[in-house]
Amino acid sequence: MSSVVLVLITGLGVGALYFLVASGLSLIYGLMNVLNFAHGAFIALGALIGWEVAEHTDAASWWSFLLSLVVGAVVGAAFAAFTELVLIRPLYQRHIEQVLVTVGLSFAAIALFDGIWGQDLHSVKGPAWLDEVTVVAGAHIANIFWVLIVAAVLVLGGLSLFLRKTRYGKIIRAGVENRAMVTALGIDVRRAFTLVFSIGGAAAGLGGVLAMHYMTGVTPEIGSSLLIFAFIVIIIGGTESLVGTAVASVIVAVLQQFANTYLWGTGDFIAIVLLPIVLLLRPSGLFGKRA
Repeated sequence: MSSVVLVLITGLGVGALYFLVASGLSLIYGLMNVLNFAHGAFIALGALIGWEVAEHTDAASWWSFLLSLVVGAVVGAAFAAFTELVLIRPLYQRHIEQVLVTVGLSFAAIALFDGIWGQDLHSVKGPAWLDEVTVVAGAHIANIFWVLIVAAVLVLGGLSLFLRKTRYGKIIRAGVENRAMVTALGIDVRRAFTLVFSIGGAAAGLGGVLAMHYMTGVTPEIGSSLLIFAFIVIIIGGTESLVGTAVASVIVAVLQQFANTYLWGTGDFIAIVLLPIVLLLRPSGLFGKRA
């Protein structure tokens, strides 16, 4: 029984991590129809700058941990805003060019990060509590999983409230539906779209720092490895739905953990196979709108 509880909660924690790194990608694609392959670079830069903050402060303290989260999110937001202003804004409604530009940016950014930080793993030491465990029904759960779950819930709630309750959230949703009408009312939709990219980048940077602590280290390729699962969960959940992305993140991660534990380490294979199965049965995703 304890082993099942361990796998379940571990799956929830990993699913929370998948959601954190995928939420910004889901937000950008779902609202703006921009397929951003440079999202992994946002994740990596947030994680690497978060590592720098931890290295130059008291890494074992909670204030250093929280500071690295804030700085990682700010850096991710700034990088994303720059990307939207310089590269994406001239290419709206030109999807092939968007893909080519963001893929090129991803390769260039990772090469730059390799040159600055090198390809070796940079270990990180966080607060001691993160390395300790909490016993639940006989299962010893690493505390980092609780942090991931709480962070994912806060991000999901914050993004949902922003889109539904704030003025800019309403402008963004209206601009997506009918940009010309919103512009005719004297509202600069471009600022709202830049804000969407910034929020997506902030979520990516935050997810990158937490992924670094979960993996106890960081390399410039951390974003590329996580980006694969980010795409899987937003397609399975439905590209228009943050809630769908969250549910798909949990489903994929829990199945992955059970397969790794009981099916000879085939978790990644199960996660990848799940994608075409869902697409065959429901092409729009679990929570996507049917065409």
